[in-house]
Amino acid sequence: MATVPTIRLNNGVEIPQLGFGVYQVPPEDTADAVSTALEIGYRHIDTAEMYGNEKGVGEAVANSGIDRGEVFVTSKLNNGFHRRDDALRAFDQSLADLGLEYLDLFLVHWPLPGIDVDYIETWKAMEEIYASGRCRAIGVSNFQTHHLRRLFSETQVRPAVNQIEVHPYLTQEELRAFDADHEIVTEAWSPIAQGKVLDDPAIVAIAERLDRTPAQVVLRWHVQRGDVVFPKSVSRQRMQENFELFDFQLGTGDMATLTGLDRGERTGPDPDTFNYIPG
Repeated sequence: MATVPTIRLNNGVEIPQLGFGVYQVPPEDTADAVSTALEIGYRHIDTAEMYGNEKGVGEAVANSGIDRGEVFVTSKLNNGFHRRDDALRAFDQSLADLGLEYLDLFLVHWPLPGIDVDYIETWKAMEEIYASGRCRAIGVSNFQTHHLRRLFSETQVRPAVNQIEVHPYLTQEELRAFDADHEIVTEAWSPIAQGKVLDDPAIVAIAERLDRTPAQVVLRWHVQRGDVVFPKSVSRQRMQENFELFDFQLGTGDMATLTGLDRGERTGPDPDTFNYIPG
């Protein structure tokens, strides 16, 4: 079994660089999917309150026989709970649904700049959660540079992580550099652009030359760039393929080729305008 490298967060916590994401995994299928991922060797599971499948994640972790300290579990705050008291209750509910005594990482899912709750209030609630000792690290998701600058100037704890959309068609060079300059680890969601990049001729050519799948090539590009990545699949074969990233490397030219595919093309919402709150 491959050893997944870890990255040290700005508070000293180690996070596995490769994880398993459960976005859009139906709640009734989540426990089986996560159990399979843990059997393969994944030790980092990424979920969220809005995914509706935290209970399945917790069930799989509990039944795995793996020591809790060996599994890194991330969840994210529901968009409807940005007020301080709501955020504190939502975190409690996440722990209850997961059946865990603590989370390894808890994120503000979206900045929601147009709603009637300032994300500064939300982040201060996150700081309270962190201070309680029931979460080993806190971070943000989908935050842009200007959102982060406000956090730096108006709050105390710097985010450990910024989880953003990143793939070869949206390489996010400036935001990733900003994160790195401020000791924030970048995590990449939608790492293969929902499959859109897998038919790209440049990526297919590299994959054929290396006798790898296009997905493995793209995920290896993420790893070598230093980002945390967590592909999602309910297929055991694809889970296994996605895990096999650590016995090959991309050359400098191949890395440059993938980075050069950037189009500034999102598969998800723009964080500067996205203000969705679940009904």
